[in-house]
Amino acid sequence: MKKKKIWLRITFIVVIILFAASFYHLPYYVESPGSAEKLAPIVKVENGYKEKGNFMLTTVRLGPANIYSYVLAKMSKHEDVLPLDQIMPKDQTEEEYNVYQLYLMDNSKHTAIQVAYSKAHKPYHFNYKGVYVLSVDPSMPAAKALNAGDQITEVDGHRFESSAQFIKYVGGKKVGQSIRISYIRDGKENSADIKLAEFKKPKGKVGIGIGLVDDRDLITSPPVTVKTDNIGGPSAGLMFSLEIYNQLTKQDLTKGYQIAGTGEIAPDGEVGRIGGIDKKVVAADKEGAEIFFAPNDEITPDMKKEEPGIQSNYQEALKAAREIGTKMKIVPVKTFDDALNYLNGLKAK
Repeated sequence: MKKKKIWLRITFIVVIILFAASFYHLPYYVESPGSAEKLAPIVKVENGYKEKGNFMLTTVRLGPANIYSYVLAKMSKHEDVLPLDQIMPKDQTEEEYNVYQLYLMDNSKHTAIQVAYSKAHKPYHFNYKGVYVLSVDPSMPAAKALNAGDQITEVDGHRFESSAQFIKYVGGKKVGQSIRISYIRDGKENSADIKLAEFKKPKGKVGIGIGLVDDRDLITSPPVTVKTDNIGGPSAGLMFSLEIYNQLTKQDLTKGYQIAGTGEIAPDGEVGRIGGIDKKVVAADKEGAEIFFAPNDEITPDMKKEEPGIQSNYQEALKAAREIGTKMKIVPVKTFDDALNYLNGLKAK
């Protein structure tokens, strides 16, 4: 009887320890296959053309590692364990990281719209709203008033046409002088008086201590909306541009196929390298994609020197496709036009 009680106590203690261990986060993140999301419900061009197939964006899942997820990731071909400082710089807070990822996604959408509307010969222009705060230096005066994600609308009653004008105005002030910042946070208007200080690096530079970019709306004709909720990062740019262009033009580029892919898009249509492509191949295959567009990026000698085993995204995607035994066609693209040319030559279902 006593032995049974002892074993019950030991079992109870072990269960408690194992349960507690699941809540203990290691200084690592686990990157694993995410999802493949159909873009038609996300992207809406007013009175846009319908499609028989689907374009899909692909994602990776990134989460803090506990003991169990760490061990499982080490045993999996398509999960990676990443040190915390490889995910975000040491001087960046989690809030700033999330704001930056959402900014990258927003910028990616804008660029995709520009590429698609330019190719379809449709008009667009930007409406400047102010300055968007990406980060705040904790050692500078702005830290007492501003947060990452704030939208600065005025400085001393002045509105600017670009963040460059904002920087020039503030840079013309002297240490100790104050400026009145008007900003919007969570939909509410606020204001604060902030003194200027000298940066530690570079010496002689004066400011309030924020990382910033232009905050602007893209106005198009016809109107387009792209709802991404909390998806971050720039890697869906290529697929956004294809979906938008397809809705703008009469022909159906999908031709009845399920088409996934990834790649950052530049204003000139160049498709850039992204991370975690093997996991996106896995996600696309699970969703039934038949075609996958992969950036065929150039590997420079400097990149080879820094990482001898580095491969292009296309090569990484091919390897992942072989490992999971998918029939999905991996298609290399360097530009938006490469993807268009492939789709135009595709036989309809």
